[in-house]
Amino acid sequence: MAYNIADLFEHTVDAVPDRIGLVDRDLRLTFAELEGRANRIAHALAERGVGVGDHVGIYAQNSHEWIEAMYGAFKIRAIPININFRYVTDELAYLLGNADCVACVFDRQYADRLAAVRDHTPTLKTLIWIDDGSDGPVGDAESYDEICAAASPERDFGERSGDDLYVLYTGGTTGMPKGVMWRQEDVYMALGQGIDAVTGERVADEWTMSQRAAASPHPLVFLVIPPLMHGAAQWGSMSQQLQGNTIVLLPKFSGESVWDVVEHDAVNSVLITGDAMGRPMIEALLAEPHRWDTSSLIAVSSSAAIFSPTVKDQFLEMFPNLIITDSIGSSEGGFNGIKMVGKGSTQQQGGPTVIPGPDVAVLDDDLNVIPQDSVEVGKLGRTGNIPLGYYKDEAKTAETFITAKDGRRYAMGGDFAQWEPDGTLTLLGRGSTTINSGGEKIHPEEVEQALKDHPAVFDCIVVGVPDELWGQRVAAVVQFRAGHDAALDDLATHARTFVAGYKVPRELHVVEIIERSPSGKPDYPWASALAKSGDHVRDA
Repeated sequence: MAYNIADLFEHTVDAVPDRIGLVDRDLRLTFAELEGRANRIAHALAERGVGVGDHVGIYAQNSHEWIEAMYGAFKIRAIPININFRYVTDELAYLLGNADCVACVFDRQYADRLAAVRDHTPTLKTLIWIDDGSDGPVGDAESYDEICAAASPERDFGERSGDDLYVLYTGGTTGMPKGVMWRQEDVYMALGQGIDAVTGERVADEWTMSQRAAASPHPLVFLVIPPLMHGAAQWGSMSQQLQGNTIVLLPKFSGESVWDVVEHDAVNSVLITGDAMGRPMIEALLAEPHRWDTSSLIAVSSSAAIFSPTVKDQFLEMFPNLIITDSIGSSEGGFNGIKMVGKGSTQQQGGPTVIPGPDVAVLDDDLNVIPQDSVEVGKLGRTGNIPLGYYKDEAKTAETFITAKDGRRYAMGGDFAQWEPDGTLTLLGRGSTTINSGGEKIHPEEVEQALKDHPAVFDCIVVGVPDELWGQRVAAVVQFRAGHDAALDDLATHARTFVAGYKVPRELHVVEIIERSPSGKPDYPWASALAKSGDHVRDA
């Protein structure tokens, strides 16, 4: 029995071939049509020498070609490599070289960047450009449309294995990107719903999901908002498609564009990354509540970034019966927990409080598992189906994937967590961003949530800056709402109603826009550098 991504996708295709599997703007592809296109790019790559275990970069914004290239690589047992489309020359050269990419499928608008690094990436032999409406020179790269038109749409590939690799490059909060290596069976269990996120039930076999899909006449229409270059969007897409549901891609994010797509495609559920997407969405709807037909929407799923209580409450005011789920996880640890949020139950402090997933634990500094009836703060870990390690980085692998005192191997990405009396788990924040003020540990996420509850604050990042007396003090980098403002004292007083006094900001930096990654994750290095430089400081 092989829990292989390509096999699982093909089972779904066989179960529901005529069901719409993918919507990309005006293009609607059935599962059979999507597979035919994935087969074509798979054959085209194979004809150009791409084989088992080879790495194929995908350097593009959300599109049907992104999904096709990913499945196509899996079909020939190659490994798709996600590339951040914000990367410029040095970052791009590093990733392509570190990943040993032999081919790259890319949006035409990025042709000049690839040309600039070509001489520094000797393994890169095949370049295939996607028509994205731009018209720059492409050099010796080949047209995606042309090579696919000339390739076979047939499914005539060899046997695959659950040991085939899936690699996800992650930048994390600091440092250069790292390739997290998973066996496909493990990542399917950890992120692909091979183990149900809500019930903890493991699938009986590789045909379980496709059989359920065939038995369900009403597929979910699921809008993927984050960029596919991030794991949350990849697994949001794959897990839904493997269940026979329809995914809709959003090419470019804005609050208004989301509601346009919700109305146009009768979307049932949307995937967001916390406030970075949720806040512009709900504020666009509040500004024009009668502009869109949103009656199809029944669920909002958030992961990978803070989804603050105030924003959740705004959604629930507009959609009283909306199902909101907040989940936590990571590229290294997979799924760690989920919580369904109802009206009136959104208040939280720190990071999200969730029902823990299978194999999740909190470990102390000596790598002992902390009992669930303890309130001791420790580091979050997950055992069971976890990655093999980082590609070409034994030192980082040894640092992150650790054998604890119970003899089990855990993925520990550096997040602090704490058990709650009711058996739920609260994520407190990443160790690399924790502020140490006079020996007290302060997790930025809990202060950020307190500040975002202030009516003048649109977005913020909290960091530590040097302090002669306390070692570090709390600094807030804040983006105010248009037409709003607030003084440091006002923000500190407001925050004090949610967090202890030593956690409130002592320094305020006002910016026009908060820097975040395309997936919505806060850019802590940017905020820290800005705060330490003294730029945009606002006196009390």
